[in-house]
Amino acid sequence: MKQALMASARRLPGVNMFEQGHGKLNLMKAYQILNSYKPQASLSPSYIDLSECPYMWPYCTQPIYYGSMPVIVNITILNGLGVSGKIVNKPQWHPYTPQHGHLLDIAISHSELLWPWSGWMAVHLSVASEGATYEGLAHGHVTVTVESPPGFGEVEPRQSTVNLPIRHKRILWDQYHNLRYPPGYFPRDNLKIKNDPLDWNGDHIHTNFKDMYQNLRNTGYYVEVLGSPLTCFDASQYGTLLIVDPEEEYFPEEILKLKRDVDAGLSVIVFADWYNVTVMKKVKFYDENTRQWWMPDTGGTNVPALNDLLAAWNIQFGDRVFEGHFKLNDHEMYYASGTSIRNFPKDGIVVSQKLNDQGVQILGENDNIKYKTPILGLLQTKSTEKSGRIIVYGDSNCIDTSHLELACYWMLDAMLEYTSTSHLPSIFKDNQMFSWGNTADTDYPRRMEGNRLYRYSKVLERNLGESQARALPQCPHLVWTHPIPLNVSAPSNLYQSQKLLSLIEEVNLPIHNVDNVIKDASGHDTSGEFIEWSWRNKPAEATNKNESFDFTVTLLVFLSIVVIYYCVKLYRPKPKKRKLCKRLLNIVQCRRISTV
Repeated sequence: MKQALMASARRLPGVNMFEQGHGKLNLMKAYQILNSYKPQASLSPSYIDLSECPYMWPYCTQPIYYGSMPVIVNITILNGLGVSGKIVNKPQWHPYTPQHGHLLDIAISHSELLWPWSGWMAVHLSVASEGATYEGLAHGHVTVTVESPPGFGEVEPRQSTVNLPIRHKRILWDQYHNLRYPPGYFPRDNLKIKNDPLDWNGDHIHTNFKDMYQNLRNTGYYVEVLGSPLTCFDASQYGTLLIVDPEEEYFPEEILKLKRDVDAGLSVIVFADWYNVTVMKKVKFYDENTRQWWMPDTGGTNVPALNDLLAAWNIQFGDRVFEGHFKLNDHEMYYASGTSIRNFPKDGIVVSQKLNDQGVQILGENDNIKYKTPILGLLQTKSTEKSGRIIVYGDSNCIDTSHLELACYWMLDAMLEYTSTSHLPSIFKDNQMFSWGNTADTDYPRRMEGNRLYRYSKVLERNLGESQARALPQCPHLVWTHPIPLNVSAPSNLYQSQKLLSLIEEVNLPIHNVDNVIKDASGHDTSGEFIEWSWRNKPAEATNKNESFDFTVTLLVFLSIVVIYYCVKLYRPKPKKRKLCKRLLNIVQCRRISTV
């Protein structure tokens, strides 16, 4: 029960783990986890990242270095195998040599008996002598095997092996195949938005996918941008390749290389968009500046190119355009001008929904029928024992900030959970399509004849009237600038912004008071956080001004109270003595009462 509650909790942003524990409870998700739970061991926290602030505070406040006292992180071992258990052999440290894991010295101590249901493990981290001059990150993981007695009706003892990553999670964003505006006409992704016909944002994580990028950073992922072909990155350094709304074609070498990478363990997530030649011709427009008709060079996404990329796994998108609202469990979703899945392996998981044919509506025809549309597919490839996973979704608008109606960052988090851990979230299993019967019929999308994509493409070139792939360009190799050392101390104002060369030194320029605010480098919004460090962000004289102001206000309030008190005391009317009260007092005191 504790494992389910902790695994389903939602992490609170901007709060360290000692303040929030595992975050905010999500009882519905915990119930779904329990429905598919298998006895296993788990760790709390499940990873150690000394660079993740503020969640790993105070470990992230300063780096570890050679000669310092070892950093000790206490890990709770939750044993779901049984009420009692033990650690088999000893925990093992597996450093990643390419990521400088061998520069870390790790010492581990643990409880001899896991009872009841739990135990502890202390991880001591220090820097080896070889890392005395190294500055950067080092990665590895610790493997722990837990064993408990056999359960009812079982013969063999129960065992569970769990890893404690001492590393970071890396996602590679494919930017090379997202074509830049404005050279050609690349139409908008959401066909409902008629006043913004061009996809001019460039589909970058720092433009229209900024909120998605921030969500990934807040979740703890590291996102890197690939500005070169798929043949130019080492797939073993990354967990997931993210391909979102590409307009570019793919080199044949890229297709073959991606197949090898997935077989070696790389996972791929694809967010596609609409593609239909008839609709593309319909959304053409006349440009008064160039005095010519502008015809789209591709759809919202280059679906034929994506089909070529995914052909090795028998995955295909269709050529119809669908739109509509639907729900995935408790999540409201909007499918804005997306494509559908035309073909998917039988051993994969496909999710379908009832959607409208938006392409027919764009062409001016009436069609109120809702079609059963496959929109999401999840596949565990099986070419090798360590093959990666592939997820395809037919619409990218729910993670695009440009014309966002309903965000689906939660779904992206669930996808990354599947690609990085192979754990299938229950929301996908709950909405799985078991039969392809009555699904919307779609044709295989063909490239539009006469398109001019080759003019703006880094992959295509025109030869004898037909477009074909160029020669694969060489991967970029940086030439480092030769250093010229200066045997002087750095100036004290080096961090300050320098004056522009066009300004004359003698001219008196207005000085604007700008507060230098220390911000968290992790990407989290840290406004109002780290109160104990707030003195860093205040000007030196701010404290004295506030104290003198508070003293003056307090003195004025006190004097006002004193004046009001004396005024009330002086001008308060004296109470009249009543005769009856006077006579009663005389009786009590046994005095003679006058009859007159």
